[in-house]
Amino acid sequence: MRVYSYVVRWDIGFAPNPFHGWCSLATCKQDIRAHALAGDWIVGTGSMAKGLADRLVYALHVEEILTFDEYWTDARFGKKRPNLRGSLEQRYGDNIYRHENGEWMQVDSRHSFADGSPNPGHVVRDTKADVVLLGREFVYFGGHGPVIPDALRGQYGFDLCHGRPAYRVNFSDEMVAATVAWIDLLPRGVQGDPADW
Repeated sequence: MRVYSYVVRWDIGFAPNPFHGWCSLATCKQDIRAHALAGDWIVGTGSMAKGLADRLVYALHVEEILTFDEYWTDARFGKKRPNLRGSLEQRYGDNIYRHENGEWMQVDSRHSFADGSPNPGHVVRDTKADVVLLGREFVYFGGHGPVIPDALRGQYGFDLCHGRPAYRVNFSDEMVAATVAWIDLLPRGVQGDPADW
């Protein structure tokens, strides 16, 4: 089991998408999606620009890993397809990619152009890893998360909060155990709205 930590720069309920009983990471963070395994934890911390750099946005225990085509066709995740005329939860659905005639298709979504046409830059970046990370064991605070404990900010030689655009992984076993023990004390499910709503 590993812990991946990164900064959630744009917190709109899209990446991650914590709605409809599953937390999913289906867009952005392609390097994490390419390497994470079932059983790993993904930890998103707040951004400095929003004054949330010391706070937890969400923690996801990876339960399932699907391809985009599997995600698209799985009836469990039909509600995660975006509906731009629906509620905020529906508008920011992340189930947006599938293959058609061997080509990537992108539905009208957060990552499309304003007119609904596919955004090639997002298509290339998102599909670099044909992977969707999913879990029912998660906590999502959005912009109202708790402060990361001091012990996870350097006591084990690492800081759980990663202040750069990439991500941090390969924490020591002690750090992983302490992080998971702290997460285990937190409630589960959606606890707050996205910071950017």
